[in-house]
Amino acid sequence: MRAVVTGGAGFIGSHLCERLLAAGHAVVCVDNFLTSSVKNVEHLTDHSRFRLECRDITQGLDVSGPVDAVFHLASPASPVDYLRLPLETMRVGSAGTWNALDLAATKDARFLLSSTSESYGDPQVHPQTESYWGHVNPVGPRSVYDEAKRFSEALTMAYRRHRGVDAKIVRIFNTFGPRMRPDDGRVIPTFIRQALAGAPITVTGDGSQTRSLCYVDDLVDGLTRMLDSDHGGPVNLGNPHEVSVLELARWIIELTGSSSEITLIPRPEDDPERRRPDITAAGELLGWKPTTPVEQGLRDTITDFRSRLNLVDRAKLVHQPATPAPGVVAVS
Repeated sequence: MRAVVTGGAGFIGSHLCERLLAAGHAVVCVDNFLTSSVKNVEHLTDHSRFRLECRDITQGLDVSGPVDAVFHLASPASPVDYLRLPLETMRVGSAGTWNALDLAATKDARFLLSSTSESYGDPQVHPQTESYWGHVNPVGPRSVYDEAKRFSEALTMAYRRHRGVDAKIVRIFNTFGPRMRPDDGRVIPTFIRQALAGAPITVTGDGSQTRSLCYVDDLVDGLTRMLDSDHGGPVNLGNPHEVSVLELARWIIELTGSSSEITLIPRPEDDPERRRPDITAAGELLGWKPTTPVEQGLRDTITDFRSRLNLVDRAKLVHQPATPAPGVVAVS
């Protein structure tokens, strides 16, 4: 098959592109590099079945030739990014999703929306099932991401019901692994970066809030299984292994052998108290469940961070936005 992956140079998108190529498919990776990096896919640019296009999908998405599948992953995804880019986040969740769905409709392609556990907001039901409608503050600072994704879900279902697009929705819970940006603001890259630098580990609140952590290889397996299924979703994809943020900080200190100490700082507004997916539907419909132990995933992620971070100059752990490399097709 020939697949289009929007946001394909991002953390999850780059791993999905790799998986699709390994399975023998052709991939058109579309990204504007607003929060991603060309370095994530530069090892793929010489592949005969890989095409990288620098494009803002909110301005349109026209891909020449046949398209069998559209994986829509494009969006700022970390709080640091979507709070810095609120209008861009809402635009890609609305106009970007619309254009991606139009491409799928025009090409008679399957469509997969990567939605998020943020659709549940700060949930009052635990664990979260797909039938739960959520507890979202529509005017809070996080709403630019939460509501953009909720709109994307509604639009996807409208295209499925009224235009006959074979459209599917997955809700992705906390995912981690190699290629995460050290400064992206999410809990695992933040803690690993701080631990490797010997800096204080900044835990928000008292650290009792929980997260459920899924390794990226398992998540990508769930995405491909969902695309190949006959189910529209939404389907939760995540690891039910729940851990408190304070426990996670201690765990990362131990795995890195760091001398860092834990410092408590104020919690962000609307920060979810508990997060754990009910993955019964994924098991029954897709035959899917995560198989990578969280500790093994953390070890692999720490190894990746050690190889990328300049630990000699620890004060300069600042992300520099990537520019398209040679071979990237720039599309106006």
